[in-house]
Amino acid sequence: MKKLMTLASVLAMTAGAATAQEWEISVGVSPGQHGEIMEEVAKVAEPMGLAIDVVEFSDYVVPNQALADGDIEANSFQHRPYLERQMDDRGFELVEVGTTINTPMSLYSDEFASPEEIPDGATIGIPNDPTNGGRALLVLQQKGLLTLAEGVGLVPTVLDIAENPRDIRIQELDAAQLPRSLQDLDAAMINTNYAIASGLDPVNDAIATETDSPYVNIIVVRAGDEDEPWVQPLVDAYHSDEVKAFIEEKYNGTVLTSW
Repeated sequence: MKKLMTLASVLAMTAGAATAQEWEISVGVSPGQHGEIMEEVAKVAEPMGLAIDVVEFSDYVVPNQALADGDIEANSFQHRPYLERQMDDRGFELVEVGTTINTPMSLYSDEFASPEEIPDGATIGIPNDPTNGGRALLVLQQKGLLTLAEGVGLVPTVLDIAENPRDIRIQELDAAQLPRSLQDLDAAMINTNYAIASGLDPVNDAIATETDSPYVNIIVVRAGDEDEPWVQPLVDAYHSDEVKAFIEEKYNGTVLTSW
């Protein structure tokens, strides 16, 4: 009887091991906190039968193209307004399946300690993609550096600047390049993930931070895949207590959870 029980236990363990990783997916992320958080999500997801390969992309355009092309199964790096703009501009058929985090955009400067100190004629860098560029302009308006035309919504452009009494010059650059370009600018609006990845501290180094932000980040899959059996475990793993605790401890309030 003991041998039979031992054999049965071995067979049960073998069967359990065979189903331990029921699904394998690749998830695209951007550098910084999105990648770091997804690595933690992968740890939580593994006992749930979901093996996650975290694939890091260096910009904001390629992860959606890779998803649309079938090179990855999901991505986690963008907010809803950016996804909507990408789908309108590029014809992607993608769908949101869950919310993740919110990372306020902040203004940084090597020379000035507040927006009020930024001089007339200063050059401020913003991301060159429409959604994050528009978001940056809204923050600059929030901080009193310029005024946008009424009714511009969430995606204003530099052409929508209605009042610029301080003659601020706006320089549009790739979002990932802004931290490295800060030394050549008077100030720059930088997304939190790129700020952290470059060694900037959003709490102590930012001279102004976005408030009342609608830019909650999301998990995205191809349209038609939203009911795939691995989708809910992915979302559940992200929304786990373990991942929430990791975010709160590591980022100390610079990254906010949506759940």
